[in-house]
Amino acid sequence: MNPTFCRQLWIVVVVLCASPPEIAAGQAGPGRGYTSVPNGAYSIIAEVRAKPGKREELRAATLPLISLVRSDPKNLVYFFQEDREHPGRFIFYEVFATKEDFEAHNNMPYVKQWFARLTDLAEGGVQTTRMEVQPASGR
Repeated sequence: MNPTFCRQLWIVVVVLCASPPEIAAGQAGPGRGYTSVPNGAYSIIAEVRAKPGKREELRAATLPLISLVRSDPKNLVYFFQEDREHPGRFIFYEVFATKEDFEAHNNMPYVKQWFARLTDLAEGGVQTTRMEVQPASGR
């Protein structure tokens, strides 16, 4: 057998054995999880720009939100991203079933604490675009 092929096969076996059962069983893939997002869901794209010299501090203050927000049962999708071409420009993508769920999220103590820190860390606060998830064809 070709040694390169054997090495590649071995890597695949190791990855599959180390993967969560649903991945190893082939249950992951395109479209997985979309059914939990209802038609008309309330989505938000938010942007925050770090003040000069505050990029790392803003990033560090925001990273803990990922697990906190994702653990909220009313949160359907949450991504915290940084613009590769403009470091210090952070974009959030969030989806909640309803506007009320989003407003409840914004009233959580950890979110209020984060907003309170923005005066020192961000230029111009948070710029948001509020959107509605459109139905997939046939849904």
